[in-house]
Amino acid sequence: MHSEGESTRETAPDPAPSSSGLLVEIGQLGRAIKKLFGAQMELLAAELGLARRAISWMLLAGLAATVAGVGLGLTVLGLLGVLLAKWLGSWVWALLLLAVLEALFLFGAIMLFRRCMHWMSLPATRGEWSAMMRETGHRAKAEWAEEAAAHSPDDDVPRSEDR
Repeated sequence: MHSEGESTRETAPDPAPSSSGLLVEIGQLGRAIKKLFGAQMELLAAELGLARRAISWMLLAGLAATVAGVGLGLTVLGLLGVLLAKWLGSWVWALLLLAVLEALFLFGAIMLFRRCMHWMSLPATRGEWSAMMRETGHRAKAEWAEEAAAHSPDDDVPRSEDR
């Protein structure tokens, strides 16, 4: 028969295979994380490249829309000039009236811009803006204070959730 020392040696698990199994699993986890983050980085690079191209195309489309808008405006002004020339019977008077209409439109646009700038500088608007900024600042300070209190090194004082 076997002695007692031999029976315990045979039934006890060998610690070497379990630690190497753990190392293998940790290595597999590391490779999986590396693969995951590698895929995420490839996706991010592809998205940034797409966004860069999209911005270029957006600028080009904006330029094309501006050119088309100016062309349409000139065409409409030309047609309006022809109609005014037929109605008034004189090209000079038609172009003069068209210039006056354009000057009135420009003056109206300038006055609207000035009115909007005035609204932005009114005391009520400035007061609302500064109150909103103060409130945001106070809220941020309160959040920082809460985070600092939650992560304070005073571990010797038991908190309510530690009890």
